[in-house]
Amino acid sequence: MTNRRTFLKAGVLGALVLAAGGAVYRKVQGPPALAPYRLDGGARTVLTAIVPAILGPMLPAGGADRAAAIARTVDGVQGAVATLPLVTQKEIQDLFGLLSLAPARRLLAGVPAWEEASADQVSAFLQGWRTHRLGLLRGAYAALHDLVLGAWYAQPDAWAAIGYPGPIKELS
Repeated sequence: MTNRRTFLKAGVLGALVLAAGGAVYRKVQGPPALAPYRLDGGARTVLTAIVPAILGPMLPAGGADRAAAIARTVDGVQGAVATLPLVTQKEIQDLFGLLSLAPARRLLAGVPAWEEASADQVSAFLQGWRTHRLGLLRGAYAALHDLVLGAWYAQPDAWAAIGYPGPIKELS
């Protein structure tokens, strides 16, 4: 008959064996190779919810034009991410992975599901990260903000709103 003490000892011993095995595996395999990151479905869903919260009234009012502008901006974020160093792409992949994972999304963003999140919920999440006491979350907000705005203002359609005439003809 197994008593509680024996059971706990076996559990601790099993955990130590698993941890040692994991350490040996990591030592033998080495760090994973870095690869270019392409936005997956989860990242695109997150961005589709975040883009309207960041761009707000800069987006068309509604309908197909609004959806097309959001989709172009998400594609623009993909283009911007592709130009970043692989280490930075990995960090962005980790960020979108966390925001896509249901428990982490609920804990970090307070959003039930990105598809169901209201603009107010997403704005509250972004504002919370913008002013958070942890620099890591402030940095994550800055990355999301800069990627979305960079992708938006890289589109010639957005230039008129800020009075930018476009690149000098002689340089293009």
